[in-house]
Order: sequence, then C-alpha cells, then structure tokens
Amino acid sequence: MKLLILSTALVVFLACACKLETSSATGDGNANTSANANANQGSEARNTKEQEPKSNCSLTAATIPLIEGIKLGSTADEVLTILPGSKDDDEAKTAIAKPATALGVSEFIVRANKLQSKEKYAHINHFTFSLLDGRISTINIGYNGPAYANVDEFVTNFVKGTNLPPVEQWEAYPGLETQLKTLTCKDFEIRMFSGGDNGNQNYVLLTDLEAKKKLKERRAKARAQASPTP
Repeated sequence: MKLLILSTALVVFLACACKLETSSATGDGNANTSANANANQGSEARNTKEQEPKSNCSLTAATIPLIEGIKLGSTADEVLTILPGSKDDDEAKTAIAKPATALGVSEFIVRANKLQSKEKYAHINHFTFSLLDGRISTINIGYNGPAYANVDEFVTNFVKGTNLPPVEQWEAYPGLETQLKTLTCKDFEIRMFSGGDNGNQNYVLLTDLEAKKKLKERRAKARAQASPTP
C-alpha cells in the first residue's frame, strides 16, 4: 500500500515538473521572438535612415559658381576663349574638328601645360570635356595636387566662398569614404576624388544630369532598334 502511494506521488510530481518546464520554455520562446522582432525593426529603421539622401541641394547648373572659369552647357568655342592659348592647341583643335557620334557625343582635352598664364593653371594637369549636341555635358579637371589628409579637406577647400553646400551634405562613396564624395543637386552632380602621390590624382567631375539622362535614353533607343525583331 505504501509502495502504491509513493509511486502515485512520484508520477504526480514528475507531471507537474514537466508542465512547469514546458511553460518556462514557451515563455523563453515568446521572449526571444519579441527580441528578434524588435531587433529586426531596429535594423529596418537603421537601413531606412541610411538610405535617406544626405544632400538637400536645390541648386541648378545655372546657379552654381564657375569651376576654373567654366560652366556646364558651354560650347567648345566658349571654352577655348576662356582658357588662354587653348585655341592654338593642335590636340584640342583636332578633337573638336571631329564630327560627333551618331548619338551626338564628342570630346576634347586641354592640357594645362600648353596654356598661357601657366602660373594661373600650375595646380591643374588637364581639362577633359564631353559634349552632347555641341554643349559641354561633363567637365573633368585633373589636378597636380596638393595632397589632402582626406577628401573632406579637398571638398571644404573647394566650396569655400561659393554657394555650394558644406562637406556634411556630400555623400561618401562606399569603400572609398576618405577619398571620394559626391554632391547631387537638381540637374547636376559634382564628384570629387583625393589621392595619389602628393595629390596628383585629385580630380573634380561635373556632370549635367539632364544631358546624362538624354544620352541614356538615346542609347536605349539605339539598342532597341539594333535588336532583331522576333
């Protein structure tokens, strides 16, 4: 009889213990689920914040300051007039004389060491111009230096005394955060790179976004026309 009572008590005890263990495990599972949900929400919030544009630049190509005296939308003749001595540069003249491509694209280079007033352009290595329908669509200026600790110093020096936004509104390029930054405004973009020996790879690239969009559409149309009809 005593053995039967002890056996029954043991069964009841084990049943209660199992119930408590199951309840405890369920509770931990709910807590982990809530924690994971909160973590995911936090991650999504961080990702959303990181995806927000860092620039609120409302400037247009018509309102930005001249870069080395040049602006987007100029003609080749206007550029040659601005850069003294470039009209006598055979390399530039030959490139300008070439007909534009079927898409309306042309380009030419002006090397600073061939310009007059060499002291004025001593910090520059070259100007590279792309044109669309005879108008400057990109301006790439390669510099001889100086060396900067990072691209932020280059940008800060570049925007000083202009209406361009401060460096905090420029977006860093992933993987090249200390060397490459971009400012995207309503209809133009400025990209700046700092690097090389003594800064000899420093450059500023201005792009007319409307011209870029137009060229992209033309290329897409040309590809579509070149594709055979099924």
